[in-house]
Amino acid sequence: MIPENLLQTAIQAAYFVAAFLFIIGLRQMSSPVSAGRGIVWAGIGMLVATLVTFGWPDLGNYTLMTAAIFIGGILAWITGKRVQMTGMPQMIALYNGMGGGAAACIGALELLHAEQHGHVVLALAAAGGLIGSVSFSGSLIAFAKLQGLINKSFIYAGQHYMNAALMAAAVFLGVWFAWGDVPGHLLIAFFVIVLLLGVLMTLPIGGADMPVVISLYNALTGLAVGFEGFVLNNAAMIIAGTVVGAAGTMLTQLMAKAMNRSLANVLFSGFGAQQEAGDDVEGQMKPIEANDAAVMMAYSQKVVIVPGYGMAVAQAQHKIWEFVQLLEERGVEVRFAIHPVAGRMPGHMNVLLAEAGVPYDKIFDLDEVNSDFPQSDVALVIGANDVVNPDARTNKASPIYGMPILDADRAANCIVIKRGQGKGFSGIQNKLFFADNTKMLYGDGQQVCANLVQGVKQLG
Repeated sequence: MIPENLLQTAIQAAYFVAAFLFIIGLRQMSSPVSAGRGIVWAGIGMLVATLVTFGWPDLGNYTLMTAAIFIGGILAWITGKRVQMTGMPQMIALYNGMGGGAAACIGALELLHAEQHGHVVLALAAAGGLIGSVSFSGSLIAFAKLQGLINKSFIYAGQHYMNAALMAAAVFLGVWFAWGDVPGHLLIAFFVIVLLLGVLMTLPIGGADMPVVISLYNALTGLAVGFEGFVLNNAAMIIAGTVVGAAGTMLTQLMAKAMNRSLANVLFSGFGAQQEAGDDVEGQMKPIEANDAAVMMAYSQKVVIVPGYGMAVAQAQHKIWEFVQLLEERGVEVRFAIHPVAGRMPGHMNVLLAEAGVPYDKIFDLDEVNSDFPQSDVALVIGANDVVNPDARTNKASPIYGMPILDADRAANCIVIKRGQGKGFSGIQNKLFFADNTKMLYGDGQQVCANLVQGVKQLG
């Protein structure tokens, strides 16, 4: 029989190996080229951490643990197979919320056994419970908003004071618990308060800001897991939680910067919940037929394509790539321009284009491609809205003023593929659609792209 101290040392060593695999996986996920390998490495790390946990001395509830892993694994496999790319952001929100909820459950269990822990451990358990619960309930609301289950943002007078009061009450109870006095009724009150706080924090936020909110809650989940890792003396949880928390924080900051807004503005302004400016755009939208648009691009020298969430909804990425290949056969130089917050999660457009077979060297981010627009004959916008709105540069009354955008309006001609004349996801009217050099190509994105393909083929 293996001595207990040697067994614990082996388990901790395995946890460090798992954490190392998490870091390697996360590093590879930073590039579309290696992201698939990164997921595999991180998955192996999770498998290692899970298996060695079963060898922990004096561990019980093997049947319950095995059943939970089996049920969770089956559900994850089914949903992962069935989810469409358009539904990926809300699935990430849901899964992220489960991580925060799991960390909160650990915190609750350890607080119930307060007599076994010191003040610091109890404080960390309370902090992890608070942060994990906010992430759990907030992520569920974010999921509901992206899924269309909640179509309204709830704004009411005094909501910030209400949230501040709830936070103050939660912190007060957490400090109380840290001193070892954890009455059952107050523990229940604590988790009711923090769960309510996550709901009330997220309900007022408009759908256009959900990607930033999801990224923030991802960071909070990582932080909660890290705290509970200290409580359990689990190296894998500490390292993985810290890495996820740091990565989520950096991503949240980058996304907020890409919109030229502070995180506080995202969380507390209610942006997207109601339209404040931009409805007074002058001019008219000018339609164009698919054949005419195809001819214009077929005889161009340089075309830049700007994809957005509408392309994902229409599942038009394969047809647009077929169209690009036909243009390139005619000697047209084509590039794809991706805004940092295009779609509903970072990298959304990159994944869709890669799925269609678009080479990575044809996909450029905002800083790399913006200088190409003034030298381009046509900028083709498919499903993008706010990320190409010139009001962000010129209209100080616009909610998106100051946000870096793709300069599609500076191309010689701009063609916008759009289902109808409605506003974008954020509810802001787009000045680009009314510009003199812009033509609107109406219809379902996939069908329109198919018509463009036929238009070029007819030219011979």
